[in-house]
Amino acid sequence: MQSIQKSYKFLVPIAGVFGALLVISNVLSSKIVSVAGMTFPGGAVLFPLTYVFGDVLTEVYGYSNARKVIWAGFVGAILWAISYWTVAALPAASFWHNQEAFERVLGMGPRLAFAGMLAYLVGEFINSFIVARMKVYLQGRYLSARLILSTIVGQALDTSIVLALAFSSVFSVEQLLEMGLSLWAVKVVWEVLALPLTLPAIRWLKRVEEEDFFDTSTNFNPFALGAESRYNNQVVTDSRASTPSNRTP
Repeated sequence: MQSIQKSYKFLVPIAGVFGALLVISNVLSSKIVSVAGMTFPGGAVLFPLTYVFGDVLTEVYGYSNARKVIWAGFVGAILWAISYWTVAALPAASFWHNQEAFERVLGMGPRLAFAGMLAYLVGEFINSFIVARMKVYLQGRYLSARLILSTIVGQALDTSIVLALAFSSVFSVEQLLEMGLSLWAVKVVWEVLALPLTLPAIRWLKRVEEEDFFDTSTNFNPFALGAESRYNNQVVTDSRASTPSNRTP
């Protein structure tokens, strides 16, 4: 009797776009912008999309799959930072005179890099956890409210951590609060504005993937990469197998 493991059509492409968004956001954060009186890093224009993708991953494929993608994005961000620092340290060609500009535009100090990566992990995992737990508690209802609430909490933690660790010695408390509220507001508004696209995308993915995962028996430890839900480990012997245990009735 051969076991058949559940496979998905769009999980890998979504994970790839998620990782790309994270790395691109890190590059764009080198510029500080000011729009309508709000001041925030340029990466905030794109970074909230990682939360949208995190919502989609958790809502459709479950926390376990989202956890893998979050860690893959983290590894990608580390590779980006190491690659930049390595290339920046290499001697420049004699005819190339843009070393200072290269370091100024793309450079990020170890402290900022550490703060950003820690904030990313905490924010994304909290966001995914809230989506998954509330989905079970509310039996899959109130999707919009669940996505907005998870973003409000996750982005608040993300913003607080990165500002406290990276800029507490640079800006005053008042400046940090102003920048933090602006950055947090931009991220949350981004999530709300994206809902008309996010909700149909989730419904479409659930239909084509034939999946609507409920994390009723999932290990929510962020470091438990080897832990799978009962459904993910379930041995399927027939394509008409009964409803998996991780789905609600």
